[in-house]
Parts: sequence; C-alpha cells; structure tokens
Amino acid sequence: MPADERTHRHVPPEGSHRHPQVDPLAALRTPQDPPWDVYLTGTVFLDVIFTGLDSAPVRGTESWARGMGSSPGGIANMATALARLGLRTSLAAAFGDDHYGDYCWDALAQGEGIDLSPSRTVPGWHSPVTVSMAYEGERTMVSHGHEPPPEEPSPDCPPRARAAVASLTPGVRAPWIAQAAARGTRVFADVGWDDTGAWDLAGLPDLAHCEAFLPNAEEAMRYTGATCPRAAAHALTEHVPLAVVTLGADGAYAVDRRTGESAEVPAIEVEALDPTGAGDVFVAGFVTGTLAGWPLADRLAFAGLTAALSVQEFGGSLAAPGWCEIATWWRKVQSVESQDPTALRRYAFLADLVPDAQPGSWPLRRAVPTIGFRRPTP
Repeated sequence: MPADERTHRHVPPEGSHRHPQVDPLAALRTPQDPPWDVYLTGTVFLDVIFTGLDSAPVRGTESWARGMGSSPGGIANMATALARLGLRTSLAAAFGDDHYGDYCWDALAQGEGIDLSPSRTVPGWHSPVTVSMAYEGERTMVSHGHEPPPEEPSPDCPPRARAAVASLTPGVRAPWIAQAAARGTRVFADVGWDDTGAWDLAGLPDLAHCEAFLPNAEEAMRYTGATCPRAAAHALTEHVPLAVVTLGADGAYAVDRRTGESAEVPAIEVEALDPTGAGDVFVAGFVTGTLAGWPLADRLAFAGLTAALSVQEFGGSLAAPGWCEIATWWRKVQSVESQDPTALRRYAFLADLVPDAQPGSWPLRRAVPTIGFRRPTP
C-alpha cells in the first residue's frame, strides 16, 4: 500500500492492542505465538440504526424512531466483538476517504485497539453505508456502496494468526483462506444466503480449508437436504471437522467429528433492542472459547450469552459486550433467588474468568445518534 494513502490515519504498531479486563488466552501464550489471535478481511460499512419503531415503515408515510445510533458495521461487527473479548485482532479492509471512513478507522484502531496495518484508505472512494430499522425483534436494511478499486495482495497478508474468520460466498474462491490454513491458521467460516438457489456445498470450495462452519438452521438444512437442523449439523461434518448450527430462539447445536462430541445449549431470553450484528458476536464468542480450549458446550453457552447481551444495546459493532458486561450479568443471575440451578451450572465456567473484571477498567464506546461533534475549545 502506498504510504501516502495513510498519512492522515494512525496505524498501531504490530503487537499493540488495548488491554481488556480478561485475556482468555493468557495461560496459552508463548513467545513463539503468532502476532495476532484472529485475522479478518471484508467490507466496513457505516451503520445508521433506527430503533423504537412501532412497525415497519409504510409506503407514502413518515415514521419516527424513538432511538438512533451510528457505528462501524459490516466486518467491523466481528472485529470489534473479538477485540472486546480480549483477542488480538487484525483487520484488512478498504476505508473510504471521507469523514465516515475517518470515523470508522478511528473507532476501530483507537477505540478498540484493532490492528489496521493490513488495511488501506482508498482516495476518492466513499464509505459504504447501511441504514437499519429495528422493530418487533426484526430488522430491515437499506445499503449503498461501490466496490473499491482492486489491489495487489500484499506478500505478508494474511499475517500469521491463530485463527481467521471467513465469510464464504457461493461459487467464489478466496485464495487467502487456503494461504492462511497452510500457515496453520484455524479458519472459522460462516456463509450468506445463496441467491443462486443452488445450495451446493461443492460451490463452497474454501470449506475444505476450514476447521469450523457456522451456518444458521435454514442454511444448514438447504445445503445438506436434511429435514432438521441437528441432522444437518451431523451431515456437515462430512465436509468440515466442526459444525455449529444456530437455531435462533432455540439456541445452537454443534458436532465435532474429531472427538465425536455433540452439544446443544438453549438461547438466553432477553428483550432485544437491536439484533444488528448478533450473529457476528456469536461467532466471536465461539472462536474465543475454541482458541481457549473450552469444552464444546461451554463454547456454545458463551457464544449465546455474548450474542444475547449484544442485542440489548444500539448498533452492531459497538453493541458487542466486554468482560465487564459479562461479569455484571454473571453476578446478577446468581443473585436471583428463584434461579434454575441447572441454568447456573451451565455458566459456572465463568466464575474462573470474571472475578476481577470490574466495570470502568475498559470503558466501551456505544453507538451515538450522530458522529463528528466538534470538541469544545479548552
């Protein structure tokens, strides 16, 4: 990347990152480790989220929302969720050469401690924007953007990392996935809706390089032809070692072909303010638990918990919970006298992770109605 494309943006030096309250990989770290725990690449959007709508907007009318938030979106949702859980995260993305791009860059690099050294600013390219409207537990989105100019791949990208998260596109091969896997990086993949209608696993060639595949129930059943999500998860393990199928309000189900282990964890019931980015937070929680070596059921429980906490805040990326929110939730549920003992035991593994996570030690940014307020003159 030409140096003059970054003159107005600070890139944290390699190995630098914010220090959250908990490092889930502390016991596993050695001097020989890769510099990054997780590598990501994708498109960063500016998300503008409207909440508190009584219903979907009606043609020819004006709707007023009771709440609004702005935050980095797209791949930023996943990167922020990983960083807030204590993983050293590196992101390769194109950023617009505009105020929106400046805001997203600073929010990720300075606010979250995410490494953006593989990222670039594209002169004259405006940031992609998504407007999301949340109502009745669902959301409707309108997006606008243009593809950035192509760039020659850097010889040191993807960088060495413990893991990478990839979004597979039917019929499209991403060479970086095979490159990362060949270096020993553990690749976790999700997938979007197949607009072609083929639903053919052969159309996901990069799945062969992945350790885990995390589709939702509908996607899993369409790809496998199974009549239930659990059967679909087992069928997927013929193609990838670890299959995790999210079941919406019913939680998640996972099968590990290498160990023969399976696990199912119900969802946590919460009042959802904004579901934007909840799926990304789920994946981030599962990646965290996997890298930390937790049992499969604990990984599912943790992923579901982080996703549930995220939907109670505005915005996608900036709704992701940190360890202080997780600790607060754990202390709160233990204080409920009528709490189900079985449910408490499901999350008992948190006791060894969050005892010292005190609120305020790493303040989290939240989505705000607008960006770019002028700072008061001293």
